[in-house]
Amino acid sequence: MRKLLTLTAVLMVAIGGSAVAMTLDEAIGMFSNSDIMIPYSDEGRAQLEEMIAAFREALGVTDALDETNEDDLMAFTVDVGLIDVINKLAQSYYTLADAFLGEVEAEVLPTYLKGKHWGLKTMRMNPEFAALEQSDGFVAAVQVATNLEGMYWASSNWLRSAQFNVLAAAFANVPEKTEAITLRCMELDESYTHFGGYRALGAFWTGLPKLPAGKFRKNWNSSLGYFCKIVDEPTLCGACEDCTDYGEIAPLANEYLENRMFFVEFYLMERGLWEDAKRVVDSVVADGLGDKYPLYNAISLEKADIFLEEIESHL
Repeated sequence: MRKLLTLTAVLMVAIGGSAVAMTLDEAIGMFSNSDIMIPYSDEGRAQLEEMIAAFREALGVTDALDETNEDDLMAFTVDVGLIDVINKLAQSYYTLADAFLGEVEAEVLPTYLKGKHWGLKTMRMNPEFAALEQSDGFVAAVQVATNLEGMYWASSNWLRSAQFNVLAAAFANVPEKTEAITLRCMELDESYTHFGGYRALGAFWTGLPKLPAGKFRKNWNSSLGYFCKIVDEPTLCGACEDCTDYGEIAPLANEYLENRMFFVEFYLMERGLWEDAKRVVDSVVADGLGDKYPLYNAISLEKADIFLEEIESHL
């Protein structure tokens, strides 16, 4: 589901070094608000890998540090003044895995784990959070966390890594922890990453296993309740018991195509609502790339082409 890269691009840029290294200021400058402004191409991946190299260098990371090991990374000393760099590294790891590394566990899982651990590290660099986690547990500590970016990318990477073993994640209380993080992020700024908390929780509730009991099991109505904040679907949302809690459709939510494509992928297609899925995907294709979100709108359009084949086979 991701474009293959040319051998030339892979050889030109590798994490940890390149022919012309990107400076930290240049890497930070690749961000516009919550977006990494790179194209969905070999060039975009090369830029992203240079950004990661610049962030790791600024943090003093060498290959001796196993970033996939939570204990090792938590023991690694980082100046508190570099929290923004850590947040951007966690987001960059997520983006690299999600946009460019495909879906093979051995290739993509280590990158999500790195992003998860860096995000958790920034949360634990808050002394109040660290103390409360020790005394009352992780979920209680989340309620005092204020580092929105670190929390959001910790949770995003955590949820992606958990997809490789959903049942194990459920029994390890990952759903409770990631839901707590996402809800806290939404308290701090519900519009972050184009209302990403609603997008994440919409997918979250359909991705859970069908456990025999308990809160954290597949819940279509909860999923629809979150999606109806970010998609303009009055007929579907009018039948949703939870949707009234979320008010009007978020302004400009339609411009970020991933909002609609998550709705298609994690709700409409999962429920077999093929005609609705076709209509929403057609609307994404009709709106096109635009000029605001070069990476994720391009990914959404690629997904639209792929999903249409399956959708049309059911019509």
